[in-house]
Amino acid sequence: MEIASSYHPLAPPTREDTLVTWLRLIRSRRVGATTFFRLIEDHGTAAAALEALPDIASAAGVKDYTPFPEDLAKAEIARARKLGAVALLHDDPSYPPALRDLADAPPVLWALGRTDLVQRPMVALVGARNASSLGLRMARRLAEGLAASGYVIVSGLARGIDRAAHIAAMETGTVAVQAGGIDMPYPVENTGLAEEIGQKGLRLSEQPPGLAPQARHFPQRNRIVSGLARAVIVVEAASRSGSLITARAALDQGREVLAVPGHPFDARASGCNMLIRDGAVLVRHPEDVLEALGPVPRPDADSPAEAPPSRMTAIPETPPAARRAAPPDTAALHARILDRLGPSPLAEDQLIRDLGLPTGTVTSELLTLELDGRIARAPGGLLSRPD
Repeated sequence: MEIASSYHPLAPPTREDTLVTWLRLIRSRRVGATTFFRLIEDHGTAAAALEALPDIASAAGVKDYTPFPEDLAKAEIARARKLGAVALLHDDPSYPPALRDLADAPPVLWALGRTDLVQRPMVALVGARNASSLGLRMARRLAEGLAASGYVIVSGLARGIDRAAHIAAMETGTVAVQAGGIDMPYPVENTGLAEEIGQKGLRLSEQPPGLAPQARHFPQRNRIVSGLARAVIVVEAASRSGSLITARAALDQGREVLAVPGHPFDARASGCNMLIRDGAVLVRHPEDVLEALGPVPRPDADSPAEAPPSRMTAIPETPPAARRAAPPDTAALHARILDRLGPSPLAEDQLIRDLGLPTGTVTSELLTLELDGRIARAPGGLLSRPD
């Protein structure tokens, strides 16, 4: 087979050439991560695999197959660099070592922020988007404790548990894996958080910049979240949820799975309780995680990663007044209150702090919900949702 002039032995390909070729291969139709590595194994290089692709497709009954165009690959690189992102290739020393041995590891990751964080040990914290107040507090407590012990916290930049975990570990190290392009945080309400992570932590995506996340991208993102981590901790999850997809991916990858138990009547705890029933480690506090995982691995002496701080500043229970949202309409406030309550009692003052709204605004609506029978009040100012 004749070798293209740009890959002549006397003029070996530059790293830029390799990036263009790898992107062309992984972005070609019907080529996923597993197929990408099989093609390179069969043909020796990505360039040779690209050349063989039309014949392979034809043999499979796909007519008029054309690999991903070179100009589009170069345009992707230009857009990513304009954003400040860098490419981590599977054979780069800077590529996350925890992902390297996975059969479906992303061949190329776009990274925005502190790429040194991928060299440090990570723990994933995932859970419900409509998390309860207790779930959010538990996520913060776990993230703070594990970060103080030297772990980087990785999650998926979603609402609820993901968001709480990222914020709690912001100053010590957090990695957000995005389902869409590196410039397409989802949900949109987390755009500000994504920007802060890009400055203080790290954002990763295997998708091209500008690509809005679609349903099929989220399971793909989840396997990166679990693959990066030594363990996946599920804080709250329904019996059918994306968090359980992440837990299954973790098991397939040989990672530890841990879960926080919840009240049997709370649907947001059903997935966690099922995981514990099936053998997941029960988590009550950060020490349970540290005991299950053993000593925290330390970076190599030659690693550029900084030593993690010995402690971090906890998130204030009450948001600063400047960040408080304007009082929502009544129906929206009712929904927020009910989302944060479950069968397990929660102190009224804690609920008000979690909502970040004036006390009078919340207490008047609590009375309305209580009269409607939608919440129950126990002695001591404890609130819950009725069975």
